[in-house]
Amino acid sequence: MPSLDCDPETARERLREAGAELSPGNTDHERWRASLGEASAVAYDGTVVVQGKRPADIKAVLREGGGRAHLYFDGGSRGNPGPAAIGWVIVSGDGIVAEGGERIGQATNNLAEYEALIRGLEAARDYGFDVLEIRGDSELIVKQVRGAWNTNDPDLRERRVRVRELLEAFDEWSLSHVPREINERADELVNEAFENG
Repeated sequence: MPSLDCDPETARERLREAGAELSPGNTDHERWRASLGEASAVAYDGTVVVQGKRPADIKAVLREGGGRAHLYFDGGSRGNPGPAAIGWVIVSGDGIVAEGGERIGQATNNLAEYEALIRGLEAARDYGFDVLEIRGDSELIVKQVRGAWNTNDPDLRERRVRVRELLEAFDEWSLSHVPREINERADELVNEAFENG
């Protein structure tokens, strides 16, 4: 369970403003409890412990904004189209900030890659990073988003537009194609989603 060193009262106010459900603590040591999205938090003196399926839902609200991060993304399908899954990882100078992997139903491999990028960008935006360096092992996605390649597929075109909208949240961004071994953790999250889904 991640714990964040922060002022519990400031954290409580930020969570309240974000629409979290707040309640008193269950013990003498707990100052308060909160739930937001698929995460919950318990505040103690000087720290907030975050848990749940998606701790990023709360961590993003409590993190101080700004800074630089790397986003790694991957998607895949078993069959093309077929059952599909995505994975994404946000890394800063402090290590892994957030990561996610899940099954997304039936999709082509390229649609899964785009969905992974979109989910990762949404998380990076919610964490308030200013500068984002994006890495993926899909040359097609990288070249389409950067404008080097076009697409006639309306589903891919729609997702490319969504990616470009999300990129506007950052002061600076770059998008690079990397070999699969550089993108290892995002790839692992895709495979874990297939195995656990």
